[in-house]
Order: sequence, then C-alpha cells, then structure tokens
Amino acid sequence: MRDRRQKETGNAPVRTAGLFAGISRNVFILGVTSFFTDVSSEIIYPLVPLFLTSVLGAPFLVVGLIEGIAESAASILKVFSGWLSDRMRRRRPLTIIGYGISALSKPLLATATVWPVVLLLRFGDRLGKGMRAAPRDALIADSCEPECRGRVFGFHRAADTAGAALGALLALAALGLLGEKYRTIFLLSAIPAALGVASLLLVRERVRPHPRQAPPRLSLSQFDHKFKIFLLASAVFALGNSSDAFLILRAKNLGLSAFAAVFAYVIYNLVYSFFSMPAGSLSDRIGRRRLIGAGFVIFALVYLGFALASSTAMVWPLFAVYGLYMALTEGVGKAFAADMAPAHARGTGLGTYQTATGLLTFFSSLIAGLLWDAVGPFAPFLFGAAAALAAAAILLAAFRKTAPPATS
Repeated sequence: MRDRRQKETGNAPVRTAGLFAGISRNVFILGVTSFFTDVSSEIIYPLVPLFLTSVLGAPFLVVGLIEGIAESAASILKVFSGWLSDRMRRRRPLTIIGYGISALSKPLLATATVWPVVLLLRFGDRLGKGMRAAPRDALIADSCEPECRGRVFGFHRAADTAGAALGALLALAALGLLGEKYRTIFLLSAIPAALGVASLLLVRERVRPHPRQAPPRLSLSQFDHKFKIFLLASAVFALGNSSDAFLILRAKNLGLSAFAAVFAYVIYNLVYSFFSMPAGSLSDRIGRRRLIGAGFVIFALVYLGFALASSTAMVWPLFAVYGLYMALTEGVGKAFAADMAPAHARGTGLGTYQTATGLLTFFSSLIAGLLWDAVGPFAPFLFGAAAALAAAAILLAAFRKTAPPATS
C-alpha cells in the first residue's frame, strides 16, 4: 500500500543506494527544473550589474536598490505562497506559475534602455521566485523521509548550483564570442528557462488529506521557540548578506576584467554545487545547527578578506571559500526550517523563514550600496562580516542541544 502511495505522489525513490539514495521522483525532477532555471538565471545575473553600470550608466547605489527591491519582493510573497499551498493542500500549481513568470521576465531585459525598466523586470523575475520557492521546498520536504532531509535538500541545491555554474560558463562563452552584447545574451537565456518550466509537467502530486490540526495561520505562534531563535539568527545574518552583485563589482574594482570576474563567480558556483550534497548528508548525521554556525563564520572570514583585499590574486580563493559557506548553509538551512515546522504548516514555516531573511536583503543591499559610495568598496564587506559573527553567536549560544529531525 505504501509503495503504491509513493508512486502516486511521486515519492518512489529513483535509486535505493548510491549517489541518489533517498532521492524521490519529485525531488529528482525538481532538481532538473532548478538546474535549467539557474542556467537561464546565471547567464544573465552576473552581467546585470555590468549592464547597469557600463551600458545604462546607473550608479552603484541603483545596483543595490534594484537587487534589494527585487529580492525583497520575492521574499514578501514567499510566506503567502507557502501558506496558500498549505491551505490548498497542493504545491504544484503555484510552483509552475512561479517558474513561468520568471521564464517570461528574463529575456525581456534585452529591451531595457533605462534602469527603471531593469528594476521592473527584475521585480517580475523575483516575483515568480517568491511564488514558487516555499511551495517547491515544501513539496521537496513532503517527498522525502525525515532522516535524509538534509541530503535531499543538498541534492536540490547541488542541481540548482550546477545549473548556475553552467549558466555562468555560458555567459563567459557568450562574452568571448559576442563581446559585451548583453542584450543578445539576455535573449538566449529564454531557452533553458523554457526547458525548466516544461520539466515541471512530470511532477506528480496528490491533494493532501485535511489535517487534524487547525488550519495554518500567518502567525509565529504556531512555531516553537527553537524555530524563532533560528529565525532571529538568520535575520541578523541576512542584514549583512548583500547581493552577490557586490562581490562581482568588488572583483572588478580590484582589477579583474568582466570576463575574469564572471569566471571567479563560476568557481564559487562549482564549489557550492560540489559540497552541497555532502554537507546536507553530514547535517543528517551531526545536526544542522553546527554546520550553519560554521557557515556563518566562514562567510565572515570571506567578507573580511574582500574588505582587506589589495590584489586580484586574493579574489580567486575568496570566491572558492564563499562557495563552501553556501554549501553549509543554504540547503541545510531549509532542511532545518522544515524539521522544526509542523507538517500541516510546512509551507508556511519555510515561507516565513525565507520571507524573514529575504526581506532584509533589501536593506542589506541598500546599505551596501550606500557604504560603497559614501565610504569605499571595503565598507560593505566589513559590515557583512560583523553581522555574520553576531548571527553565529546567537545560533551557537541559544541552542544548547538541537532536537532530532521531525518525524512527521
């Protein structure tokens, strides 16, 4: 009976051993979707700040404003889309709609002649992300066993980031072949975006039964104190975690060409992808809190390095270690939030976590732009390092003993 239910919901494992142990059909397909979507996103993402500053003549403050507004728009929607997927008892429709909106927004960047148009289109792209993120992550959590949840989220982040690395490599190839013809490159991003949306048609989902508990609410009162402490630590960290666009701009500021700056970004994505699944598996064994705390400390050291860097030689190892920080925190953080959220409110819990951290991206990116223009290129990174150390202190001090993953 259980095997038949697994097949109907897409939960049947692709393999029972080896690299894909514990990875269900739905998780595998959602990994493919994220792979293609990030190929599309990363073809354009490292080029957008260069397009804004060198083609449209936007100041650095505008780069921070656009990235902050775009990411905060996505973040606001995540809690509502996660809550709605709990209320609907279905995740797939919102996931498809969200990916579709983003796929339409990316190639339209080629039409931009002034920076407010880029703002509008980045807003649309991130709006799609906000609509899909929490329902998709809840669908991933629903489609795996609790004891391998870290590994499953690690697999998804590895697939997502492998797409990001390939997308950045394709951006490099396009720069090499086409020069700085950013508009043409933006148009080419439509191809993998469409493939990502098409793959979602293979995802299977049944309507979940009505829960015995009260319906999920848009309130923190339904979550325990450990979830709230994790939320606080993550929010403090997010305040200093400005857009990665500033890392690319800092690399260029230190003397790298646009081509080399994007290649450094590729190195970061490769490291992130390679270590995501091992980090997730390790969190299943030793707990999530330690890895996330270690990731915050590594982030602080990387940002301190970017603040103090005086030559291009320092950029390469810093980007590589930055990828390790992401592997230790991104998928593991989602698994940690899913562990602590009640099963009937899992979408709401994941959305709350993503909204709380993402909303502060607006302020962190705006602060980074202001600090860059008013103080100097080193200032945003010193601020980010201090925030990360404060977050690590909260997380490691408040949790004396982490509870085992939820079994529901």
